Amino acid sequence: MSDTSDAPLSGCAALVTGASSGIGAAVALALAREGAGVALVARRAERLERVAAAIRHEGGACAVLPADLSEGARARGVVEDGVRDLGRLDVVVNSAGYVARGAVEAGDPEEWQRMVDLNFTAVLNVSRAALPHLVSAAGDGRRGVADLVTISSVAGRIVRKNNSVYSATKHAVGVFSEALRQELTGRAVRVGLVEPGLTSTEMTAGEGWEPVAPGMPREAWLRADDIARAVVFMVTQPPHAAVNEIMVRPTAQEP
Repeated sequence: MSDTSDAPLSGCAALVTGASSGIGAAVALALAREGAGVALVARRAERLERVAAAIRHEGGACAVLPADLSEGARARGVVEDGVRDLGRLDVVVNSAGYVARGAVEAGDPEEWQRMVDLNFTAVLNVSRAALPHLVSAAGDGRRGVADLVTISSVAGRIVRKNNSVYSATKHAVGVFSEALRQELTGRAVRVGLVEPGLTSTEMTAGEGWEPVAPGMPREAWLRADDIARAVVFMVTQPPHAAVNEIMVRPTAQEP
């Protein structure tokens, strides 16, 4: 990593959930390259250490915070841990998530609950805990703004069979983000939503995705880095400009 003293996020601290792989890991590395110190949050400590090693190898600063965000108290606690380790909090990216596709009639209620816990309730808990710190960072004059970004999905907008509960959680995240944006208007905290289409990650590595985009080969899907660039674009706008929503689809994806 080259000298980041003049980078857009120099002197700032970011917290990224779901940072052990996929989109979360790509976002964490991208924010570090923009000068931010990054708190890495996910369940798998050994995978977080790999991401941390990549950031440190490029000269970045980070903190490793293993946590199961389905536990409400821990989801709230990682924010305080991140502020303790990095000294402040300017950017939060809610990227942790879980998907289980299938028809409702054959669905597993435990998997439904896990989707609700990680895709929605964890976003509520992390966001609520982060707000005082983001408001404080926005007002201290360093950037004149702070950012709260949640990774949603095209599935929150376009509903398909066999994807009901996942779509419901992502739709809920979108509604929450817009209401929170309105609550924070005038307080210099921007609220953003990034909605990826089909993205090649660990979460989508299994079978059963062909009906989502019939005839579209996996090499035509998005990569995690594509979503990371969208997040960086969102949080590095000048203070007077808020990009509140970005939908990113593969060029070949129709629905």
